[in-house]
Amino acid sequence: MKRFLSILKWIGIVLLSLVILSGLIYAFLPKGPRDLMPHEDLTQVSKTLVTGENFAAVTGTPWATEAAIAILESGGNAYDAAVAALLVLNVTNGVHASFPCIAPVMIYDAETGIVRSYIGAGKAPAGASIERFRDRGWETISPIDIWSQLLPASPDVMIALMHDYGTLSFTEVAAPAIQIARQGFPVHKLLLVGVGEFGVFERLGYRVVFPYNSKVWFQDEWWRPIHLHDRMRFPDLANTFEEMARAEQTVLERGGTRQEGLQAVRDAFYQGSVAEKILAFHQEKDGLFTQEDLANYSGGWEEPITGSYEDFTFYTNDGWSQGMVGPLALQILEGIDLKSMGHNSALYVHTVTQAIELAMADRDAYVGDPAYVNVPWDVLMSKEYAAQRRQLMTDHAFGPLPPPGQISTISGNDSQGELYSTRLPLTQETLSSPRIGQDTTQLAIIDQWGNVVVMTPSDFPWTPMVPSTGINLGNRMNQFRLDPDDPDALAPGKRPRVTPHAIIVFKDDLFYMAYSTPGGDMQPQALVQVFLNMQVFGMDVQQAVSAPRFYSISAPSSFAPHEANPGTLRLEADLYELSGNDLQALGYTLVKDTVWHMDYGSVGAIVLGEDGTIYAAADPRWETSAIAR
Repeated sequence: MKRFLSILKWIGIVLLSLVILSGLIYAFLPKGPRDLMPHEDLTQVSKTLVTGENFAAVTGTPWATEAAIAILESGGNAYDAAVAALLVLNVTNGVHASFPCIAPVMIYDAETGIVRSYIGAGKAPAGASIERFRDRGWETISPIDIWSQLLPASPDVMIALMHDYGTLSFTEVAAPAIQIARQGFPVHKLLLVGVGEFGVFERLGYRVVFPYNSKVWFQDEWWRPIHLHDRMRFPDLANTFEEMARAEQTVLERGGTRQEGLQAVRDAFYQGSVAEKILAFHQEKDGLFTQEDLANYSGGWEEPITGSYEDFTFYTNDGWSQGMVGPLALQILEGIDLKSMGHNSALYVHTVTQAIELAMADRDAYVGDPAYVNVPWDVLMSKEYAAQRRQLMTDHAFGPLPPPGQISTISGNDSQGELYSTRLPLTQETLSSPRIGQDTTQLAIIDQWGNVVVMTPSDFPWTPMVPSTGINLGNRMNQFRLDPDDPDALAPGKRPRVTPHAIIVFKDDLFYMAYSTPGGDMQPQALVQVFLNMQVFGMDVQQAVSAPRFYSISAPSSFAPHEANPGTLRLEADLYELSGNDLQALGYTLVKDTVWHMDYGSVGAIVLGEDGTIYAAADPRWETSAIAR
């Protein structure tokens, strides 16, 4: 017994010595910035309206906006500029839109006058099924597991834009992103939301669970925090972009056409050298991706979903997104005298909130990937249906969401009561979590010929990245449900109903505006509020984007575990002070947030005036930047 106690004593001494030694080593490790770079922060900073006569770009970071403008100044068009901007966003805002992300797109082709949607969300692998996920004991899809990775969409999106509408080579449009990834850029405030906020034990845990992710984000030094304005580099991602560009150059050097070169870029990703690395990693980690999954992946052009409000027509992506929420909410509001209520008065906030919640109830009941779900668009987006829904509006908060409208369809899901009654505890940790609503960025571009591209890229590094590539495959499977009766139910080859979507607006049958935003379930809410700020209350687009916002969290979250807070409104501080007491009297539970809170989206918008002047606005809440020429 004494010998056993003696052994335990020496083990304790050794362990304590190791802890002390580790602490001493950590104490002397470098923890300060490596190489601070000059940068003027744009997050939670007032911004001014910009105007131009030729072209404009507004994107999620200033580097992406500058890249887009450089392409436009050199003679490229909006499609070329959009791809350049997307790739730079993948570098400079990879915590919100990493490569190869989802990328919902809307375009306006000025030559034909046609608006088109491109399918910018990937599919579930063929091996993904509810039964297989349930067999792991999952009730919802984990946000940090390799099984939550969706087949990547953005390489397909980029090549489709460039092949069908662009003028430049992939090598040309990728050059800015490659240069920035290699030379580095200053860490901005958005990069500190998420991995940048990790303490030492969180960084150590991240290093253990996701060793390559840690290497990428902490540049091989997990013990060193990410510092504001320090130089951030992503050399592996630059190598991947160059690998794809070399495939194009090989074809062109052999006399191939531009289109053949672009196809070679796509093939390199989905069938060639990049695909091989992705597949090897999934095989090693017991992932779901197969060679057939990647090789057979495709997006495709589709007819937009449309809605209208007075003289305005809204075009958005199909049911693989939540794009219909905003247009349906506006149709419900049409004919109501909102102006007489006063901007952001309690009655106004209540009225708009109820329209949004009615639309969200229909989203959850009827909307899903149209390849798998018979979405009743002819009824759902009709004026008659909006009028029926309008009749359900009350003078008090709904609390739990109202039932969806009764539409005859085998795909509808009107059994939402249990979901609506689920309440997520309202702690500050919950509301400030980087996984809630802060996983997306945006871009909108108009060129000198009047072509427009608006896109809402998204994905972030909460699942294991592919070693040596800089590739983060995100976790968008997390937006599926594991309920077979839900229109957003997981199925092999199906697309989840993702939150990101893009909007193009016409006025009197002419292009008027393109806009989009990050923000999860806040996205349509922010876009509705910006539009009403302009059209009901006469604000210019920058004033409309900067104005205080409200945020209903009554609907089940689009992200697993899909919890809800019935009857609850989040308000930015200035709006809370204005109308908080009156909203509580209407039955709402309120959460007071800071002014220009990051959870409330970051709208980027381009408006074409009747005289041809271009107006561009960037949201003060994030690092969003607008330039017009």
